[in-house]
Amino acid sequence: MTFRHSVGYGFAVVVSAICTALAPAAADQEQGRRLAQLYCARCHAIDRVSPSPLRIAPPFRTLHERYPVEMLQEALAEGIVTGHPTMPQFSFEPDQVGDFMLFLKSLERGQTDR
Repeated sequence: MTFRHSVGYGFAVVVSAICTALAPAAADQEQGRRLAQLYCARCHAIDRVSPSPLRIAPPFRTLHERYPVEMLQEALAEGIVTGHPTMPQFSFEPDQVGDFMLFLKSLERGQTDR
């Protein structure tokens, strides 16, 4: 094997490792989007452009402007409880919390257009 082949092979291994490392994050973000669609989209806009179906429900893309979205992690794990009857009470499993937070952060950074 020549030096050029060794470098080419090494580059391919590194690119493959990076793609493999990034793939789970993309899947987790998509799962977070699915959770938002299932539990939240009835009232909240879960994309980058739409208004919320329920006027008083803030679009998810603006949550980070109100407070650090990381503050939601504990509430999502222990169960969201609100002062108004239209928001259902629910809780997520730990992996779901991570997926959901990854999705919310993607909206903050503008990485999704769904």
